Order: sequence, then C-alpha cells, then structure tokens
Amino acid sequence: MAVDPTGDETKLIEIAGQFAQEVVAPNAAQWEAERRYPREALTAACEAGLGGLLVPTELGGQGAGFAATAHIVEALAAADFGFTFPLIVHNNLAGSIARNGNDVQKERYLPDMIAGRRIGAFLLTEPGAGSDAASIATRAMQNADAWTLDGEKAWVTSGVAADILSVYAQTDPAAGWRGIACFLVDAETEGVERSAPYALIGGHAMGVSDFAFRNCALDEDALFIPPGEGFKAALSGIDIARANVAMASCSMLATALETALDYTSRRWAFGQATSDFQGLQWELADVATDLEAARLLARQAVARFDAGADSAVAAAHAKKFATRVAFKGIHTCMQAMGAMGARADYPLARHLAAVKLAEYMDGTTGIQNVVIARKLFADD
Repeated sequence: MAVDPTGDETKLIEIAGQFAQEVVAPNAAQWEAERRYPREALTAACEAGLGGLLVPTELGGQGAGFAATAHIVEALAAADFGFTFPLIVHNNLAGSIARNGNDVQKERYLPDMIAGRRIGAFLLTEPGAGSDAASIATRAMQNADAWTLDGEKAWVTSGVAADILSVYAQTDPAAGWRGIACFLVDAETEGVERSAPYALIGGHAMGVSDFAFRNCALDEDALFIPPGEGFKAALSGIDIARANVAMASCSMLATALETALDYTSRRWAFGQATSDFQGLQWELADVATDLEAARLLARQAVARFDAGADSAVAAAHAKKFATRVAFKGIHTCMQAMGAMGARADYPLARHLAAVKLAEYMDGTTGIQNVVIARKLFADD
C-alpha cells in the first residue's frame, strides 16, 4: 500500500527539505548545546507553509494527507528530531481541531496555529499515568455551563512555550475511560502553572515540561472532545504520532548511514579506506537492510491513515521496529566511524539520544507489543 504525493504535496515536501537544510541542520547542534527550545524556528516553519499540513484548504491549511505529512517529517528529522517532534504535535492538534472542533474553536485557534503565532501541545500523560493512559487523574468538574480543571500533566512536548493546550481530563471517575474528555485551554488562563524544562539525555529542542492546573476555570467552549469520545480521540492521535515517529526514526538512521558511508570512504587505515574492509561493509549492509524494512512498515502505516483503514496495529509495528533498528543502526554507524562518531561535528550522537527518547514517546515498545498481541490473540 502506497500513496504518491500530489503536486502541491510534493512542493511542501521540497519546502521541508529546504527548511531542514537551511535552518534546522545549521542550528540543531547549538540548540542542543544550549538546551534551547527554538520557538522562532517553529514559527518560521509555519510561515513557510508547514503549520497547517492536516488542515483543509477551505480552513486556511495545506490540506495534505497523512502520507505526505510523514514525508515532510522524514525530511525535517534528517536534520533534527528535537525540532521536528514539536512540529508533529502542533500539526496533529491543528488537524484535530479542523476535524473535530466547533466553529468557535476553529475560528479561535486555527488561523494563529497555521501561521505559527500560537503553538499547540498535547497533554495526556501524568506523573502517575503514563502507559496506562486510561487512569488519568486530572479532573474536570462541570458547574452549569462552565468547567473547573484540577490536576497535573507530565512529558508535555513544547511545554515550555505552548500557547494552546489540549488537556485530557476525567469528568466521571466511575465511568472509567468513558468519562475522559478533552479541553482546549489557553496557557495564560489563571490557574495554569508551567514548569521548567526537563534536563534530558538529548532532544532539548522539544522543550519538554510539566503543567499543573489549580482550580482552573474554563468556559463551555473549552470542551473540545466530549466524554465517551475523548479517550478514543487520544488513541487515534497517538496512532498518527507513532507512524510519524517511525518515519522520523528511519530518517535519522538514513542520515547516520549516509554519514558513516561518506566518512569511512575517506578514512584510511592500514593502507586502504576503512570502507574496503569486508567486516565493516557487512555491518553497514545490515543497517541498510533494517532501514529498508523499517521504511516499508512506516510507509504502510501512514498509507493506511489516508485510506481510512484501521491503522493501530500497523502504527505499532512501525514504531516498535523503526525505533529499535534505528537505535541499533545508529550505534553501528558510530562504531564504524570510531571515536569521530561521538563528536558533535557529526549528528550521530544527537540522533542516537533522540531515537532513544523516541522509543518512549507515544507508548513504549512494551505498549506496542500489547497492541500487537491483542490483535494476534483476537484473531485466534
């Protein structure tokens, strides 16, 4: 299953590649060294046309499909995953508002999100609810036509600067997952508290932080996805993110392989290029095979979204395999380059840290196995 990009989508992919080459690649190492969230670069990406990818053209967006968006992710992540993932989250939220929001929400949020004037974030995970997302404890209490939000959220991408928060909260604990709803919250609302950014092994351009909600009053228009639909909407968004993370992991692995091939062809030892040694050739050949397989799984997953097919298992396969082989493969490429592979002059160490973080995002490998196993045993 494959989806070829349209002419307009091809132009967007080209814009992403050019943006990655001219803006992201020259600055990514410095962003990481400074542990800085590059808000100005995200805004510039949106201004270049990459801020409303999944929003229909009649609402001011680009109207791109999921497969084309994944190719854009691939182009950007080749330079830096830390920059790319916040843009994924931002676009996924804008696309969700376009599909699920009411007219007031579309008019209030989409123009600024498409232009990059306001950045969106996804708030599902909590300090005590990670893999078990259905057990979230953040409460939304309804009072007449208003809501009051109380609780804490963790691991929020773009948390240090996000303006529009999609917050998943429990409206009725007795109802379990059916009580979960989603609210659109302005980050400047009274009662919203933003934490300092996390110190991580890498990926600091993601700007990950916590949020707390203390007796935060919301009006009736803040309700985005109602109880009974909120948790299913969260899972759908996570499936899309998993497929994009898989594509990004493939892209980082491809960059590592290209870098290692170039370096080893120029590095001489014992009177010949290190690329002439069969042992090294075979190791990198295995990396190339894993990359081809991971790309096929990732592209199959995103194609299923465009086809309207059930994509949960395909996305789980893709994310599980792509992150796993990318971590192993980038390590192999670093070894092929010797100590030079660890230098910040090259992107390999930065990609290795990022892909390790990617293994945890939108469900760990263990959670992907849960999704896959449920399907296997349901078919028995």
